[in-house]
Amino acid sequence: MTLPTQSGPAADEQLYRVLLVEDDEADAILVEELLLDTGLRFELTVGTTLAQARATLATTPIDCILLDLNLPDAAGTAAITAVRELAPHNAVVVLTGLAEAQAGAEAMAAGAQDYLVKGKVEPDLLRRTLRYAVYRSRTERTAMEAQTIRLRAEENARLERGLLPPPILGTSTVKVTSRYLPGTAMALLGGDFLDVVVGDDGLLHAVVGDVSGHGRDAAALGVLLRAAWRALVLGGHRGEDLLHLMERVLVAERGSESQFATATLLTLDQQRGTAIVHLAGHHEPLLATAAGTREVAVAHGMALGILPGLRNWPSTTLPLPEAGALTIYTDGLTEGHNGTTGDRLGVDGLLALINTTPTADPGTHVDLLIKQAQDLNAGRHTDDLAVLHLRWDRH
Repeated sequence: MTLPTQSGPAADEQLYRVLLVEDDEADAILVEELLLDTGLRFELTVGTTLAQARATLATTPIDCILLDLNLPDAAGTAAITAVRELAPHNAVVVLTGLAEAQAGAEAMAAGAQDYLVKGKVEPDLLRRTLRYAVYRSRTERTAMEAQTIRLRAEENARLERGLLPPPILGTSTVKVTSRYLPGTAMALLGGDFLDVVVGDDGLLHAVVGDVSGHGRDAAALGVLLRAAWRALVLGGHRGEDLLHLMERVLVAERGSESQFATATLLTLDQQRGTAIVHLAGHHEPLLATAAGTREVAVAHGMALGILPGLRNWPSTTLPLPEAGALTIYTDGLTEGHNGTTGDRLGVDGLLALINTTPTADPGTHVDLLIKQAQDLNAGRHTDDLAVLHLRWDRH
């Protein structure tokens, strides 16, 4: 049985929500009277067993638990351990008897914030103990949250280094600009990845990919695929053979059979003025020329992991202008909303933004493009995005 009670002098003071777990009715009444004399604003809920405490904690916000150590269904430090498991972020103050000399120290060692000895509690002591216990538990929780944020930031940084490594360009004169953004400010990185290397053949090779899903598993698989791509390209693998080996890596490492990845492979030959493109479930690149930017027609192939072993990745050879740029991106850039219309930005909306965005500096151009797309979306669609912009001038 629970008995909610409220008291306090000033409406603007902090409200303390207290759960008293005490099976002795006389002791429970005494604690209630002491709380009334503290002058604190409080809401008191009384339970006589650990089972009642469990039910209360499941449905009612609580700041502090006053816990007797001799309950019908739990006793001693076992009671504290059980309560800490139920409410790891709540303050716990143990109520001990006069004969339990070591109980208080053992209780704090078991996770309680403080302890009070029955029969020696005065209103001022209860007031200080309650306020300090709640303050301490909140401080500990804030510190834990800060630690979690720091560890997440470090994890993101490690994964980002794996998803977006420095390009290996050698003597290439192609200007490479890459960007990655998670879907939300505090989100873990997703599975978008990209890379650029110049192989021993002197050609520039690039990949942009997107692993299905979000979070650690997708990011880790993205890192593996990106690293596998770089190693295989430097080892001389190209085109369909390269995609087949990447798919084998994905199938071996993925967490479930439903996980897949899309990718665009590109090999740019500046001397011949061509780019060979393979699409594995990905959308077409965008080609910028003096006349404007357009989506290029490229043959489509199956996403990696959908039908392993099918090896359906036809190539397309694109003629390139003397000066221009190719943009390869993941769908996080186009799937956001297009302002207040309710429609998605899509490729047409993206092209409209590109053709009205200054292009003198590639980095500034890509940053402005992403910012405009995000402003139109206004946070309504949260997917990570990766953009790779390759610019050349053979004049």
